[in-house]
Amino acid sequence: MNVHFIAIGGAAMHNLALALHNKGYQVTGSDDEIFEPSKSRLDAKGLLPEAFGWFPEKINSSLDAIVLGMHAKADNLELLKAQELGLKIYSYPEFLYEQSKHKTRVVIGGSHGKTTITSMILHVLHYHDRDVDYMVGAQLEGFDVMVKLTEHNDFMVLEGDEYLSSPIDRRPKFHLYKPNIALLSGIAWDHINVFPTYENYVKQFSIFVDSIVSGGSINYNEEDAEVKRVVEASQNTIRKIAYHTPEYTVDNGQTLLDTPVGALPIEVFGKHNLNNLAGAKWICQHMGIDEDDFYEAIATFKGASKRLEKIAESKNSVAYKDFAHSPSKVEATTNAVKEQYENRTLIACLELHTYSSLNAEFLKEYKGALDAADVAVVFYSPHAVEIKKLEKVSHEQIANAFERDDLIIYTNPDDFKNFLFSQNFDDKALLLMSSGNYGGLDLDAVRGVIG
Repeated sequence: MNVHFIAIGGAAMHNLALALHNKGYQVTGSDDEIFEPSKSRLDAKGLLPEAFGWFPEKINSSLDAIVLGMHAKADNLELLKAQELGLKIYSYPEFLYEQSKHKTRVVIGGSHGKTTITSMILHVLHYHDRDVDYMVGAQLEGFDVMVKLTEHNDFMVLEGDEYLSSPIDRRPKFHLYKPNIALLSGIAWDHINVFPTYENYVKQFSIFVDSIVSGGSINYNEEDAEVKRVVEASQNTIRKIAYHTPEYTVDNGQTLLDTPVGALPIEVFGKHNLNNLAGAKWICQHMGIDEDDFYEAIATFKGASKRLEKIAESKNSVAYKDFAHSPSKVEATTNAVKEQYENRTLIACLELHTYSSLNAEFLKEYKGALDAADVAVVFYSPHAVEIKKLEKVSHEQIANAFERDDLIIYTNPDDFKNFLFSQNFDDKALLLMSSGNYGGLDLDAVRGVIG
């Protein structure tokens, strides 16, 4: 096939382009800007556009398919030319379904935990040399690409994102995969720029459950009341199998998972990650991995990229960074680090960076999210608020939202850095939570003060 990508440089899009190239397809693409690591990875395979921009002359009737990325706009010149020529235009998830429609599709959905659960499943399968097609939203240790497509594999494991499919297809991505085997980890309001009410957001998960192929199955986190309600209310003719957090203990900074053959030391920690592990175990069993083999493999799982990633450690101090930004993720991550290092002072720093987190009304969702921290710090950039064209948020609004009198708030990157580097980190745990970089924080410098 001859496939052209409009907005080839995105994290998801460039991985799909690489997967098709590896499969033997003819791949071309365009974008108005491409950053690292996408740029180098595309260049290494000869897929980097010669010039940045949109070029309608690239679009012609010899193309078998167009894959349209979210970064493009509905009036994109290449898109308009493709529509004029009547070419087949796919969104990213539509094309993944097209590539996997004759396979058993395993889809992991949820507001939180889906990347980690998908990563756990792939780690276990890889450990036992089980080859599957997949799409995951993080770079995994031992995997060269985030998307793999073949003609011969029986299974396709997909991380099911609830965000929109393309500029001209406003359906959530996970509505398009039609899973045979599904999992739902949790529901907590997010993406308020797309789903302005909680009820509208929850409805997307009901549609997901109803999209499971008749006779298929769903594993669901019964500890999440909304997940339990949504799954059990569905009239879809599928098997519904609940899971819950397994028993575990923490001993001197080491998490031990209770198993039928005794306590198993594992690399990941926190109640939310143990809950994720329980879900991953069920899915692996559906895919032919027995319980003992799962435990053997999961003991070596170190976590998904940017999820509770240890960046520095010394004899009596440790630092983690995490992608957490939504209220439920922030709370779960903060609780996890405090539980793992209960005898150390926890300094938890959160950057409010996303559209949702900088919305004055949505801020109220953060109530209690940092309660487990001994020292709680929030950083946000007023400039980011301006760029996103949101109403200004004040110190007072943030302080009121978190309901914590001793909350430390910074809006100047230098002030935040001065605070951080003035700390004595003896007997402390540092947690940095953000989908941004705190206005240019040097993580090597953080490593220097910790280790």
